[in-house]
Amino acid sequence: MTALIKVENLWKKYQDTASTNGAALRGATLSVTAGELIAIYGKSGSGKTSLLNILAGLDNPSEGIVEIEGETIESMDEQKKTNLRRLRIGFVFQFFNLLPTLTAFENILISLELLGKADSSLVLRALKEVGLEGKEGRFPHELSGGEQQRVAIARALVKNPLIVLADEPTGNLDSQTSEEVLDLLSRRCRTNNTTLIMATHSPLSCKYVDRVMRLVDGVIQEEDLPSELNV
Repeated sequence: MTALIKVENLWKKYQDTASTNGAALRGATLSVTAGELIAIYGKSGSGKTSLLNILAGLDNPSEGIVEIEGETIESMDEQKKTNLRRLRIGFVFQFFNLLPTLTAFENILISLELLGKADSSLVLRALKEVGLEGKEGRFPHELSGGEQQRVAIARALVKNPLIVLADEPTGNLDSQTSEEVLDLLSRRCRTNNTTLIMATHSPLSCKYVDRVMRLVDGVIQEEDLPSELNV
């Protein structure tokens, strides 16, 4: 099957470029097919966020190639990268990244406004799908952490993206809420045939994906998918 995302020999150096001492990624290689759910598993500082930022075109690699649908990100100009993020990629973050002065409804609507199709019915449907029907008028501070993350998931999925990038989506939640959020995120991605790449240090997250890729010292290693991972 043709890869939707292809990463080859990816390096990211932040300092001391004459050696590998400052490299967050050191020859990382990855291939993901459409509709797959992948966990990039590793400790804090292992390069997970660097990898997601490069996949999104938010950062440039020091070396290596990243392809999405057969097109290299490095060949895209800034406008094309912006369009890639607006049209094809949804984001879910650890700290939700909701705008505090906007309601839940407005935080989701802004994702569609950037596409030029501010359809209120799509926002209401997205809220219903994540179990927040009736809470569209609440501001982030009026929602629990789990509810805020549900809004963030709705915001990511409302535009029906090709890919969702999730950076530690349960890192700020308790265990029970984490299970609920992971179940919701994985189910919605499977229903929509959306590819999910989730950076995580939590073994719990890995139970909800098709493949686990451990990131160790900047190198990606594929692992079997056990019921529990040994940290």
